[in-house]
Amino acid sequence: MDKKTTSRDGTRLAYEVTGRGPTVILVSGAMSTGGTVAPLAARLADRCTAVVYDRRGRGASGDTAPYAVAREVEDLAALVEAVGGEAALFGVSSGGALALEAAASGLPVRQVAVYETPFADFLPGGAEREAVYKEQLNEALAAGRRGDAVELFLRLTGLGEEMIRGARQSPMWAGMEAVAPSLAYDDAVMGDGLLPRARLAAITVPVLSVVGGASPEWMREASRVLADTVPEGTYRVLEGQTHMVEPDVLGPVLAGFLTG
Repeated sequence: MDKKTTSRDGTRLAYEVTGRGPTVILVSGAMSTGGTVAPLAARLADRCTAVVYDRRGRGASGDTAPYAVAREVEDLAALVEAVGGEAALFGVSSGGALALEAAASGLPVRQVAVYETPFADFLPGGAEREAVYKEQLNEALAAGRRGDAVELFLRLTGLGEEMIRGARQSPMWAGMEAVAPSLAYDDAVMGDGLLPRARLAAITVPVLSVVGGASPEWMREASRVLADTVPEGTYRVLEGQTHMVEPDVLGPVLAGFLTG
């Protein structure tokens, strides 16, 4: 990340800019940094100015206690100001919930696009599952058990026990433990895990809700209802895609929405 800006509470945020055209800030999800969405930024660069950044508590960005979702909205406000005072937002997974909350809070953004924000009220038992995860995650992080926190998240995403054991032995595990405290941030961004209908109804800009056609039915339903709930929403299915969407597939759809 070659650029820095400062959020309202003094937290330094690392970001980089690529491409030309309408500006869009890419918001990563849990267990990720700006580098996670950098391939998508590269795919957008011929039609958009794409901004990637490390959310607070990750990568090259700083962190300031106590955490609040409002601080991450302020981070986005600082980034919008740093890149010229006008931008759209794109968020993947829980990063989509942050982008939507920023728009609902009145952040002056042009458009919002999200990919598979995992609102759990469309998953049978999803609300209860989210509540158990929240309790266990907070316990693990309070006790300094970062590895256990990462395991909890991986199980929540559906990863099997054998794959989790393999992940613990991989070179990537240290990096995953390093960002484990930020899992609590994404958990806070998701709230109670349910679709925040009142907040979504307050969004006054166009919203694109995208989902993979090979993703679970509950995820497709959550994405569709999201688009139906905002005043100006569009729903799009990318056939054959899963939660790990391919930039070459998502990029043209997102660029088309952003360039209008």
